[in-house]
Amino acid sequence: MKKPLPIGVENFEDIVKSGYCYVDKTMFIKELLDLKGKVNLFLRPRRFGKTLNLSMLRYFFEDTGDVKKNEENKTLFQGLKIMEQGEAYAQHMGSYPVINLTLKSAKQPTFESAYGKLKRAIADEFQRHQYILSNEKITEEDKKLFQEIADRKAEYDDYSGALEFLSKCLSEAAGRKTVILIDEYDVPLENAYFRGFYEEMVDFIRSLFESALKTNNYLQFAVITGCLRISKESIFTGLNHLNIISVLDRKYSEHFGFTEQEVTRLMSYYEVESRFSTMKEWYDGYLFGDTEVYNPWSVIKYLYDLYSDIGAFPHPYWINTSSNDIIKDLIARADRETKGQIETLLGSGTLDIQIHEEVTYGDMYGSGENLWNFLYFTGYLTKESEYFKESSIFLRARIPNVEVKTIYQNTILNWLKAAIKKEDFHDLYRAMEEGDAGRMADIINGQLFRTISFYDSAENFYHGFLTGILSQSENYLVKSNRESGNGRSDIMVKSPSLRGRAFIVEVKVSDSVDDLENDAKKALKQIYEKRYMEELRAEGYRKIDCYGVSFFRKDCEVRFGEGE
Repeated sequence: MKKPLPIGVENFEDIVKSGYCYVDKTMFIKELLDLKGKVNLFLRPRRFGKTLNLSMLRYFFEDTGDVKKNEENKTLFQGLKIMEQGEAYAQHMGSYPVINLTLKSAKQPTFESAYGKLKRAIADEFQRHQYILSNEKITEEDKKLFQEIADRKAEYDDYSGALEFLSKCLSEAAGRKTVILIDEYDVPLENAYFRGFYEEMVDFIRSLFESALKTNNYLQFAVITGCLRISKESIFTGLNHLNIISVLDRKYSEHFGFTEQEVTRLMSYYEVESRFSTMKEWYDGYLFGDTEVYNPWSVIKYLYDLYSDIGAFPHPYWINTSSNDIIKDLIARADRETKGQIETLLGSGTLDIQIHEEVTYGDMYGSGENLWNFLYFTGYLTKESEYFKESSIFLRARIPNVEVKTIYQNTILNWLKAAIKKEDFHDLYRAMEEGDAGRMADIINGQLFRTISFYDSAENFYHGFLTGILSQSENYLVKSNRESGNGRSDIMVKSPSLRGRAFIVEVKVSDSVDDLENDAKKALKQIYEKRYMEELRAEGYRKIDCYGVSFFRKDCEVRFGEGE
């Protein structure tokens, strides 16, 4: 019997004790101790193992105040790579009080609600350490404030300074400095930006971090994780010892996400090696430093599906776990230049961007490059290569894999559907009824210039695009036959009344702009040769017109023909 896959399990103890399959990332501990960073900010896309790695650090370093529990935690690491590294590393096990705080719960519609969730998360961490209240080294005054914070009865300033205060109490009780672990630090900030209370949240997070990380004499070291790089000036004010490790860095590059060796080993264990090429095409493509990395969440999800069905199709699993607000906003705000850049990326092209090390959400739309930077750091783009020019780092960026390309395409299609619904297409229907093919082409071309196209799946895109436009009429019913694969015409448009008009539309995609006219004629000819009108005639329609439509990128050709 194979070990179960840890889908959605992010607690290191649960994974080990429950016998889940675990990809050994404990050498992260060694590198952390070797490099001796005081405050370490790790930036990786969502669902790349940040939470599990922090959980692992907690169980390795934490002195729980309970000798028996400390010994139990040590057994979790038996057989793992860190235990092969010698006493220099083993001596740190169970040696420090640990503060472990996640900020992911602060994704709320108002500041009051978000602050309430953060307050609860902080209070829960205080409650986890209530054992220290029996320690005689803690003053009665501190015990009183400790309990007020744990009971969620303290003031705003007490919560904004809570991490420093908790580290002080823990250090005094244990006689050792405190390790601070903060997960998903940027979730409250991202949410606040899109919800309209960014400045309020920045003030709170800045105070929380400044007191805990800047001048905290009780801090051994801190590890913070997030997705986006937020300016030091806005959050980490004056924090000179901050060590930022982004996807650009070669340090720590293999500890978040799965390497190809790890993926092949997993696929061999579950006996699904035959699907490796699909796994690679869909979920590989990230480059952290110089290390090739797969999306671990998607790999595990696809392995789960493959283990029960070797023929299982891949899915964009990541789309349901990662916020796509930035993509949606990018598409909604895109000017003609940006639309062209997106189309280049969707066509497997690349985009050269200058890397900005420190940006804020407020800077996101200050320039196109800021926005591309955000997409890069959040995993929607990856590095193909990098170069140094005029004292700056430049990346040649691309879409990482099929999974992420699918997210772009689905977002574009949803945006396109919403945009089409706002348009008035009465002129198009009138031209269609009058047999004015030239006018139809002009109107369709105008829509094409305003949208974003992806040409590697051109037929489906253009078919969906045209179906969406034609479906806006209240006077006609639109039937798409593309999905059925039944050898019928692409699109049928018909009046609810059999006395009304009906139309048959056949769509072709041309290889060049010079082929447009001939391909529109071929589409029209196909309608007649395959007798697509017969279905409508059998229903009782007598007024039937036909249209052959061809597309090449942003150009369209329409040919009209009366029903025979």
